Amino acid sequence: MSDTSEIARRILRAYSDHMPIEPVRSEIKGVAAAYAVQLAAIDIWKGRGRKIAGQKIGLTSAAVQDQLGVKEPDFGALFADMILDDGATVPPGAVLQPRIEGEVAFILKSDLRGAKITPEEVIRATDYVCPAIEICGSRIARWDIKIEDTIADNASSGLVVVGRKHTKPVLANLADAEMSIRHNGTPAGSGRGQACLGNPAIAVAWLAEALTRFGEGLRAGDLVMSGSLAKMIAAAPGDKFAVDFGALGSVSVTFGA
Repeated sequence: MSDTSEIARRILRAYSDHMPIEPVRSEIKGVAAAYAVQLAAIDIWKGRGRKIAGQKIGLTSAAVQDQLGVKEPDFGALFADMILDDGATVPPGAVLQPRIEGEVAFILKSDLRGAKITPEEVIRATDYVCPAIEICGSRIARWDIKIEDTIADNASSGLVVVGRKHTKPVLANLADAEMSIRHNGTPAGSGRGQACLGNPAIAVAWLAEALTRFGEGLRAGDLVMSGSLAKMIAAAPGDKFAVDFGALGSVSVTFGA
């Protein structure tokens, strides 16, 4: 069994070296140990001056779980330097093995913490929601991941692109929200809010409960990525993605050639 901090540093080296590493799951005994690796990496990042801006939920969609062979959600930290504006261009190599997801982002106006949190409490704690693209990345070679790999790798996080439109959330409307993705102008995927654990607000409630068990919770001002509504789509240099959420607005990103 490898040391927790050693695995964390190996993952962090993949960021700086731009070289994926082999899976780490054989060196990690269970989900709790994988989160220990993630937290060790986060502590190193915070020591280097990075500021946490929120949290992300991963693996909320059955389509993504089936795509990666993982059967439960996970979470990771979002740092301020990961957040991009609508229409941003991502420099080549900024994210290892990038894949995009369309998600509803929540911006909180009050803390969320507790052993049992309802979707209605999530709505009351939310300032607004907006359309967003998560650019997932994996420091694990070939995206050959199981739950321990992705958790240790900060839930396969990369960057987040946040749309301009701000909407006061209505619980039922979030479940019914329809999303469509265009990849270089061609339809490439679609989904609905209910694909995200039944409702994106349910996913945020799950996250707040999970973080409470770690002695934390969600805080006022946090940006929370609630999880994908459809399968991830691989991105290559020169690609452009536009994601439309209907009444919730749209968001786009380009990958630099």
